Amino acid sequence: MKKISLINTLKKTFKAKKVTDKKKNLKVSKKLKKNKAIKIKKTKAAVKTKKIKIQKNDQKTVIKKKSSKNEKKDNSEANSNLLRIPKSSEQKPEIKKVKKQDTEKKEYKVKDYVVYPKHGVGQITEFKKMNIGGIEIETYILKFEKDKASGMVPVNKQSHLRPLATINQVNKCISILKSKPKIKRSMWSRRAQEYEAKISSGKIYELAEVVRDLNKGDDLMVDQSYSERQLFEKAYERILTEFQIVLNFSMEDTQKKLDKALKRNLEKQTQKIENKPVEEEISEEVAK
Repeated sequence: MKKISLINTLKKTFKAKKVTDKKKNLKVSKKLKKNKAIKIKKTKAAVKTKKIKIQKNDQKTVIKKKSSKNEKKDNSEANSNLLRIPKSSEQKPEIKKVKKQDTEKKEYKVKDYVVYPKHGVGQITEFKKMNIGGIEIETYILKFEKDKASGMVPVNKQSHLRPLATINQVNKCISILKSKPKIKRSMWSRRAQEYEAKISSGKIYELAEVVRDLNKGDDLMVDQSYSERQLFEKAYERILTEFQIVLNFSMEDTQKKLDKALKRNLEKQTQKIENKPVEEEISEEVAK
């Protein structure tokens, strides 16, 4: 029988253990390395996904900011467009450099009587050349004795003036005054506007119509408002002054003629005639 030595057996057992331990350690290390590699890959993938998410969020925020800015711009542009006037409706003012007034022939002379629609009869006292704003203007200077006022009318606007009425026109006015009044049934405010327009037109026939329609005669029973009386007096005085100058009568005589046509103050006139002394009546007959 062979002798088995303990030393050799122990050496063999310890060598086998060492080999198995080394193998185990290698396997463990390999597993650890694999696990580390997998963890690193996972962390890298997670980092990548986070970066992608952050980039997407950044892009969204940028897009939102851009959209909000664009919306603000659109709103501001819309508001500005609303405020702006379209070019088609814009009318650029024509700038004309005028140094002299348009020349026109003078239709009226100094000391002529003229009717200015808004003020009545006036007399031309002067013809003046004036400089207003660097422009030379030729004007008539009118004097209104009744209102104790004066006015200026440029020569290029002398169409607003009209000459005095002729004797034929005065006779026609008297026939209008004798005719029946034409009073409308509309509201007084509307009629007052119509009367005012007729008075300010300056036309003598329209003045006569206003006097005829607003005349109440000697009828004291008829109520007349303040505005109605005012319009009547305005038209009456204008037609009276024009008649006086055309007929070349005194103020009293022209007033008597008008009142006779309108059938006004007839009682006073008859009283005056009755109260006259006999000598005066005879002298009048002799003078005739």
